[in-house]
Amino acid sequence: MESERLAESLSLAGEWLARIAQVKEEVPTGNVRTHHKHTYWRGAIKGEYSVKDKEWSFFAPVWHTGQAVKALVMAHKVLKEDWLLEAAKAGADFILHNQVRDKTDPDSGLILAYEDFPDKVTISGILGCLDGLIYLSEASGEESYWEAAVEAARWVLDRAYQGDGLFYDLYDPEGRRFVEYAYKIRGRPLLDDGILGKVYKKTGEKRFLEIFLETCDRLLRDEDPPGNWVNYPPCNPVTGSIHPRHAYWWGRPMIYAFQETGDRRYLACALRSGQWYKKAQRRDGGLIRGTYRDFSTNSFGHATSGICCAMILWQELDKVLGERLFQKPFELGLEYCLNMQFRQVSDPNLKGCILEKVLPPDGTDRSPYHIRDLGTIFFVQAVSMYLEETSS
Repeated sequence: MESERLAESLSLAGEWLARIAQVKEEVPTGNVRTHHKHTYWRGAIKGEYSVKDKEWSFFAPVWHTGQAVKALVMAHKVLKEDWLLEAAKAGADFILHNQVRDKTDPDSGLILAYEDFPDKVTISGILGCLDGLIYLSEASGEESYWEAAVEAARWVLDRAYQGDGLFYDLYDPEGRRFVEYAYKIRGRPLLDDGILGKVYKKTGEKRFLEIFLETCDRLLRDEDPPGNWVNYPPCNPVTGSIHPRHAYWWGRPMIYAFQETGDRRYLACALRSGQWYKKAQRRDGGLIRGTYRDFSTNSFGHATSGICCAMILWQELDKVLGERLFQKPFELGLEYCLNMQFRQVSDPNLKGCILEKVLPPDGTDRSPYHIRDLGTIFFVQAVSMYLEETSS
């Protein structure tokens, strides 16, 4: 891939995140729907945009913003543009404004990562936002971001970990209790970004590593199909539908487990996740959200964020293996994503973003395009990683 072309595309995507999708006021104004119980929004990333309705909305604003912070920091490392780092700091400040900082509060360290419910915190949402704080701390030299991440991780271990690799799913901060979720399962293994392993490396506290590896081992036992985990939500074991980012959240941290322990079972699992994505990739390079156990798919409901996550995993696997096993699917996916980027637009809200999905027809001629910030966020991460590696 031509580096100039990719750098231009990366800059456009970064501008969409920083200048179009990011909230600039404490309370969003304009055609924006909010329902989460946040009182401070400046720096948050508007997660959803309906092209047909010209309306913004949010889904899981904390962890989406955390991943955007990570993306902006990664892009800044490549493009050296100060506005990227400033936008990353604004995103991090949104997260910190929504963290319990009072040391006397029993929930000190808790980040209010609301998602499906306006007033309930998802534990995966907490973990999913922390890598952004870590990346920003290391890029800026401001230790306070790392400290906030460690405090949040401690809250998760102290309050949400059940043992045997399982975490509670949903927390009610007002009632200070965990509540039953629609999934109606005991709990889920959570490995998001290998955060617990990273906190161990930072603090030296062995319980982070122990629980990280307990969770990895749980996933090794429960792996089905190879490289994925259909029996855990949001997958559906009845229909065989597999979430497009499942193998990324749970397969990719296995690389870190291998690097920490030397146990090749973990690397083999990550490799199977990479191979799952290779089989799930469509011939044009994309991925469908409704992908099933047998790799059949729905016709609509694309998930560009899913193939971007695959591209990140493929790059890391090729690096650790010292081979180019996934070079061809990576390049195919990258070309697909470039074709999904809006460049010439009549709607200024779209300039630079990556199209996430095409919706099924609704009987009208209104646009079937639906924007999710995750398509652009993970595209920026994948391209930044590639440009940094190829320029070094």
